[in-house]
Amino acid sequence: MLRYTHAQIEALFLEQNLLLIAEGMNISLADVEVAQARLWENPELTVESVNLWSTPKQREEAELGVFPQNAQYSIELSQLVQTAGKRRKLVNRERAAKEIAVQEFEYVLRGLKIELRRLILETEYLQSYREVLQGQQESMEQLISAYKKQTEQGNIAKTELLRLQSGLLELESEMNEIQISLNEQQKSLKSLLNLPPFYIIEIAESDNDIIAPHHISLSSLLEKAAESRPDIKRGLLQIEFYEKSLIYEKSQRIPDITLSANYDRYGGVWKDFVGLGVSFSLPLLNRNQGNIKYAEIGLDQSRSLDLHQRNVAQHEVAEAFNNYTHAYGFYKKMAENELLTELDEMLDVYVKNLLNKNISMLEYIDFMEAYKSNKQTLLSSRRDTHALFEELQYAVGEEVK
Repeated sequence: MLRYTHAQIEALFLEQNLLLIAEGMNISLADVEVAQARLWENPELTVESVNLWSTPKQREEAELGVFPQNAQYSIELSQLVQTAGKRRKLVNRERAAKEIAVQEFEYVLRGLKIELRRLILETEYLQSYREVLQGQQESMEQLISAYKKQTEQGNIAKTELLRLQSGLLELESEMNEIQISLNEQQKSLKSLLNLPPFYIIEIAESDNDIIAPHHISLSSLLEKAAESRPDIKRGLLQIEFYEKSLIYEKSQRIPDITLSANYDRYGGVWKDFVGLGVSFSLPLLNRNQGNIKYAEIGLDQSRSLDLHQRNVAQHEVAEAFNNYTHAYGFYKKMAENELLTELDEMLDVYVKNLLNKNISMLEYIDFMEAYKSNKQTLLSSRRDTHALFEELQYAVGEEVK
């Protein structure tokens, strides 16, 4: 069994989660694309017009009678030169793409982190509720043991013993359901942490208190969301990407130049000819209209999606804040109820009173049901309040302090 605190689980998650590791590789891939965009085109070397024989005249003129002195061939070296700052503009576009990859990683991390925290809170709740049921189980087993002796002596009717045994069976059935739920949470938790299936994780109860809603300003949360949420940052970067893409595609209208130098032997009127050349395409039929239009439409689309995402984010923050405010108020009301804080002491009192016949079996069963229900309500309200606080942090896009 592995016992972890909340902080230890998150540290293990950041280190071992395979989805995060894979997503992080996209950033490395984007870095490679930036590095590739910086590179110049390779020069080209062309050897052509080679004949493996020679004419009598070539042999007469040659000082040596071996190839290549008396053979015809030509060699050309050419280099493509990009114009209009295309390489720089492409690098700028790929840098924007890299920043998008970074925000994609943050988006995945944000989603996985809230999933992890929900699992932690649910596991912690199930562990605590199981302890409540185990406490009741121990009490009822003690009572049943005592009642068996009293029944054998004829002091207590057997129906009362059967009533206790029936209550214990119901309790054990509920504990079995809790264990099944815990197994499901364990499976999901270990998958996120990339741990072997035979490990059992126990969550150490956190003593970190959450921030009261009256210490949080909704307007400041809305401002933080506009600055911090990965999906909003990604939207802005998508606009920047298409802006740079449009600049790059427009530069493609200007033709690149190819510079060349060539040497020709016996290919013309001169025995050895050295020449220089320049070539470029004529932008008459293709002026990159399609790619330019594509970038323009992508830019308009990105701007619309950015406005939509900002609107969605504002409503998500407001909803999460209102939900958390209501949940926090109910939890504090439950936690400060004096009756609930005395429940554990009352459990022992009711067991003793039943053994001493100061209360009836019906009163004891009613108390046990009320005890379990109130404990469950208190634990679930604590879980829900912390979960809704995590939802608020998720909506804002950063830790709320």
